[in-house]
This record gives sequence, structure tokens and C-alpha cells, in this order.
Amino acid sequence: MKYRHAHHAGNFADAVKHLVLVELLEALKRKPAPFLYLETHAGRGEYPLPPPKERQGSEFDLGFGRLLSARAATQPAGLIQYVDIVRHLADDAESPIYPGSPLIAASLLRPEDRAVLYECQPDEATALRRLFDHRKGVSVHHGDGYVGLRSQLPPAERRGLVFIDPAYEEQEREFDAIRAALRDSLQRWATGVYAIWYPVKRLAPVRRFHEEVVRLGARRVFAAELYVYPPDSRASLNGCGVLVINTPWQVDEKLELALPALHRAFETKPGTSAGGHWLVGD
Repeated sequence: MKYRHAHHAGNFADAVKHLVLVELLEALKRKPAPFLYLETHAGRGEYPLPPPKERQGSEFDLGFGRLLSARAATQPAGLIQYVDIVRHLADDAESPIYPGSPLIAASLLRPEDRAVLYECQPDEATALRRLFDHRKGVSVHHGDGYVGLRSQLPPAERRGLVFIDPAYEEQEREFDAIRAALRDSLQRWATGVYAIWYPVKRLAPVRRFHEEVVRLGARRVFAAELYVYPPDSRASLNGCGVLVINTPWQVDEKLELALPALHRAFETKPGTSAGGHWLVGD
């Protein structure tokens, strides 16, 4: 596996991904009934950072690091909450870290909620299991998360969020795998919330993927996106997004406020923007 998330931890793509994740989990918590959080590509849960003096110009420094210096009083509530969660989790760690999505999600779960985390890389799965070794309500599985969906859905809780965030070493092939997993999962659990993070290197494959998801019969599909380069420039990563199926009420409105504020905090190129649009629904 060529991709190693530790190199990119805390970059602009992580900020987009984790901002959306926080908003979705907070939306699920508005109802008292318990829910399941299931992640198909969980990673190791936390990623070590170099000392502050060595971070200058790093992806973290140009990503989440920009949020640390932003004026909190002028930021939307959702963005402030995301930054506060990361700060709190980093402060609790023995050495400098950026928390991955499993750790962020677990910090938001209530005692009655449950998390199931899949990771296929042995060393990453071992680190993830160690991180949650004494945490009730969190189970870690070493295996293929797409396969895991078949055994876990529908959940006993009948409510929840499936978070899909693969490495995208081969984007077209990964889109095919996600589409197949969604087709099967929506047949098993049509009412679940599904969130799929995706990189934008070229716009055309992403838009085709959106169209294919809509053809699966998914409902209330919202795409939240942020670009640091124009969508079809030759940069290695122009932007990213999160596609949300069965988008909870008001999440779109909150992201429409938070994403532009996130965009303003980053060093972005002219002609870029951030926001969301509905593929199906409102």
C-alpha cells in the first residue's frame, strides 16, 4: 500500500472530512435513540505530528494549523466545535497528534451508541485496536470494510452512520468498489446515513460517480466540497468532498456556513470555492 495517511494528517482534506463528520454525528444525537457508527477504512485512529518548529510549510501547517490561528469568534459554530474537539483530543495525547476520524467519532458517541471500525492493513489495525482497547462500545476488526458492511447491516439500532474513506490509490477502481458496496448496503438498510469522502483530481470522474450513486435510488444526496486549486488544474489534489446519502435535517445549512469559512482560512488559489449542492432532495 503506497498511501500513508500520517504524511497528510491534518491537511485541508482532513479538515473537510472531519467537519462533515462532526456535523453528521451531532445531527444523529438530536434524537435520544442509540445509533451505530461504522467506518470501513478506519486507519490507526491517531497520527503523530512533528514538533511545532518542524511543521512550518507542512500539510498540517497549511491545513488544520491555519484554523488554530483563526479568530474563533468570527467562525460558524460547527467549525468552532470541530477545532475544539481536535484540540481536546490532541491535548489528551502523550505526544503531538492529529486525531483520525475513529477517535473524533468515538469522542462524540454517547454511552448508548456503538462504533464498529474496520481496517485492512495489519499494522494500522493493531494500532487502532490498541487505541480502543479499554473503550466500551467500540469494536475493531482487521479486514475488508466493504465485506464488513454485509455482516453489520442493518444494525440492531436501526439508526446510524456509515463512513467510507478509502485511500483512492486508483480512483476509478475505488469508485467502482464504493458503488457496489452502496448498492448492496442500500438494499439492506435504505434509511441509514452514508458519508463518502472523495478526492478531486479531475472533475469529470467525480461527477460521473455522483450520477452513478443517484441512479442507485439514494435519497437526499448532498455533496459538500472544498477546492484549494481550480477543479481541473494539474495539481495533484485540487480539492475534495463528502457525498452524504440520507442527509439529516439542517446539516446542509450548517455546512453551507462552515465550508466557506474553512475555505477562507486556507491558502487557496484564485477561482476556488467551497460549499454544497443537492444531487437529490431539497
